[in-house]
Amino acid sequence: MVKKQLIMEKALELFAKQGFEATSVQQITDQCGISKGAFYLSFKSKDELIIALIDQFMEQIFTDIDHVVRTKKDKNNLLFEYYYVSFQSFKQHTDFANILMKEYNQSLNEKLILKLHYFDKLINTTILSMIERIYGKKVEHTKYDLLYCIKGFTRMYSELFLYQKLPLDIDLLCQSLVEKTNLLAKGMSLPFLKAEHMELSLFQLQGEVTKEQIVLLIEEKAKEIEDSIEKESLLLLKEQVIDQTYSRAIIKGLLENIRNYPHCKWVAYLLERYFKL
Repeated sequence: MVKKQLIMEKALELFAKQGFEATSVQQITDQCGISKGAFYLSFKSKDELIIALIDQFMEQIFTDIDHVVRTKKDKNNLLFEYYYVSFQSFKQHTDFANILMKEYNQSLNEKLILKLHYFDKLINTTILSMIERIYGKKVEHTKYDLLYCIKGFTRMYSELFLYQKLPLDIDLLCQSLVEKTNLLAKGMSLPFLKAEHMELSLFQLQGEVTKEQIVLLIEEKAKEIEDSIEKESLLLLKEQVIDQTYSRAIIKGLLENIRNYPHCKWVAYLLERYFKL
């Protein structure tokens, strides 16, 4: 295992048991069996490590959701798929989600909070595109309220994974939420949220990621991955960003090679946007 990945995995185990503040760099290095010097070659500080973990956590959840919304052809089943992937992703990362919920107000500095807000805005954009695709002009005046309802359902019911020890029927949960959402979409007539307010507060993001930034990100990720088909695919995709010579079909195939690899999901998302796939 690459050292940076090892540090992140062992740190996550300690954070889950002790929390962010109670876990020291010394404890992390002891758990990894490495020196403090080796730690600081990968991360400048514990805060930088926490940011990397939040990035990984949010990137994996967002990219799973975004991929379903963009690629699901049957819009009649799209809402169910959205809820299902959301809860499955949340379930897979319950330990880290639990830490964030417990320590959000205590440990996270401004930079970390801005990270969470950035991903929240990305999710807003994805959910809104799903709403417009499913309901069209029927919810033109209430779509922002519906967006908040869908996010609220996801957050509220996600607490079941944190606080309930009993096994949950995710299929039934998603069917129930689809029914509730459809009723709201059909029945809402008095919007509270207005378009002129929402465009700025919910969706304003920084500029597009540049070609140079994508190349640098690919190079960083390639260093973190041991020799594998994912690493080879990443390097080939880097060549295509610099000078595209492959067909779209080949690029799609290379993206599929990396898309489900946890440490490459965000790169895959950026590349899909870059190549307009």
